[in-house]
Amino acid sequence: MNVPALVVVLLAAAAGVADAGERQLQIAGLSVTTWSSDAAPGPQPVIVFSHGLHGCGTQSRFLMEAFASAGYLVFAPNHRDAGCGGRGSRGRSGGASVTAPLGKPAQWTSATYRDRADDIARLVGGLRGDDRYRERVDWARLALAGHSLGGYTVLGLAGAWPDWKLAGVKAVLALSPYSQPFQSQNTLAGVSVPVMYQGGTLDVGITPWLRKAQGTYDQTPPPKYFVEFKAAGHLAWTNLTATAHESIVKYSLAFMNHYVKGQAPEAVLTQARADVSALRYASELGFSGPGKASGRNGTPPRTLGRRGR
Repeated sequence: MNVPALVVVLLAAAAGVADAGERQLQIAGLSVTTWSSDAAPGPQPVIVFSHGLHGCGTQSRFLMEAFASAGYLVFAPNHRDAGCGGRGSRGRSGGASVTAPLGKPAQWTSATYRDRADDIARLVGGLRGDDRYRERVDWARLALAGHSLGGYTVLGLAGAWPDWKLAGVKAVLALSPYSQPFQSQNTLAGVSVPVMYQGGTLDVGITPWLRKAQGTYDQTPPPKYFVEFKAAGHLAWTNLTATAHESIVKYSLAFMNHYVKGQAPEAVLTQARADVSALRYASELGFSGPGKASGRNGTPPRTLGRRGR
């Protein structure tokens, strides 16, 4: 989560080779990177990606390209705190962002980094009226993904901050998410869509909070998944490293394809690959992991339907 490291991410991302129909656009007053495949037939499902603190919309290009190649329309706005050119919402009306120390999650409220949630809502609203995408977007298949503070953003939009909740979201992919504020405020029970959490054995600042007893995963209602990758640090989900990228793509696509596209579940959703140190799930596919499942009102996970469908 430190700023110098993420600035390096920006440089690495900027040096990468654009692919999968990557474009830089202005949408609803935001600087947005988009990825798409012209070969995808008919209206396409949408994934909106929220970058990390002082990160950039292009920081996780490898994963965004994979989504686009699989037939998704992908949009990644630069938030006000972005460390790259354009700086998203900086200069727009609404005043400065409310922040709080990362080390003091109990001080965070729904006002903290609210501008990020507003960016996503503004982008979705802008796309609905954008002639370039009006006929290409399937609004019945909308998902959110986010890394680090972007993970905090998309969890808030999924209901962890009730006043942020974005209607129509089918699934959320939270990549090494800063979820501690929701744990402190006991609001993760408000998440109302399927969630996949991803972490790493070297992601010491985030992943322990995801996997610990009564941590983020335990507090989240099913359907839910947690995948931990061996030797993956906090920046494994960016283009700065190549650690576990193949498996990150594999699990991310399997999750999105099942809960957003409605495809049959792939075996990988319930099976650990060689570079996965832990895989937990509580969904209509069953239950795996230490401790008891956190089903609503004690309902066994195998009988639970899919939220957000």
